[in-house]
Amino acid sequence: MIDLRQLRYFVVVAEEEHVGRAAERLHISQSPLSRQIAQLEERLGLTLFERSQQRIRLTTDGRTFLSEARALLTHANRLESLGKRLGRGEEGGLCIGYIENAMHANILPAALSAVREVRPGVHVALYNLNSADQLEGLRQRSLDVALVSEPPANDDPDLDHFQLLEDPMLLALPQHHPLASVERLLPSDLQDQDWIGVKCSLAKDHHAAFIAACIRAGFTPQIRMEATEPYTALGLVAAGLGIAMTQKSLNQATHPGVVFRELPWLTFTMPLWAAWHRVNLRPLVETFRLILTGPEPLTLPRSTEPTSEARLH
Repeated sequence: MIDLRQLRYFVVVAEEEHVGRAAERLHISQSPLSRQIAQLEERLGLTLFERSQQRIRLTTDGRTFLSEARALLTHANRLESLGKRLGRGEEGGLCIGYIENAMHANILPAALSAVREVRPGVHVALYNLNSADQLEGLRQRSLDVALVSEPPANDDPDLDHFQLLEDPMLLALPQHHPLASVERLLPSDLQDQDWIGVKCSLAKDHHAAFIAACIRAGFTPQIRMEATEPYTALGLVAAGLGIAMTQKSLNQATHPGVVFRELPWLTFTMPLWAAWHRVNLRPLVETFRLILTGPEPLTLPRSTEPTSEARLH
């Protein structure tokens, strides 16, 4: 069985690309460190480093091994932390990945509040990651539950999922924009407007899906400016720099100077999914999953008629 200490030594040497600097970082001398790395290579039957007089570099196999070694050490550290919390009499912990929409729509805060009511001693660690990294975290067991915009495949052998939210989008306009007083907006009204796009790195397909939905509706948005998250986009809208589409779940936030309008003919939503590993090792994870999923997925209502001016208060 691989020695975790040797794995930690290997990771530090790989990061430093220098045995001397790695030894200083690990507070050991160079000779035993070199010996440990050599023993690890011998145990594996694998050359992990290309060595020269000045520095050492990972081989191709070494880079692949480094990725898996980091994942194993992450899980080992998490396991050690969990054991210590249990040893202190705490009720265990949850490691939860999420995208920003889970916060904006109040899905994650509400679920955490509910789980605290039944497990007041629970320790929660939150990780703001893109969907792909969250699903990989579930596979490596470094995450217990993931809140993602893109779920795993239905036939995924390891992961299961459930849709929590289908969040419709609203058009955000500056308060004094000419279109803010138009009763029934049409696709042609939006064709020549200056748009502010939201290109979030944590939901990589969101931007492309928005463009495709606009084209299906009959216009192509002229995006003059891009923001990385919706609240920044709303600030730009309030400043009169353009119009934007944003989730209906943000409508409860305070943002003066912005008017919201529904576009029933624009088929574009922001979905949110919960995902978890099919092999559930702890009752606490199952408790949180049941709180999250509930009997039915949450759908924010969408009227069939355009609303009058809806300002954030």
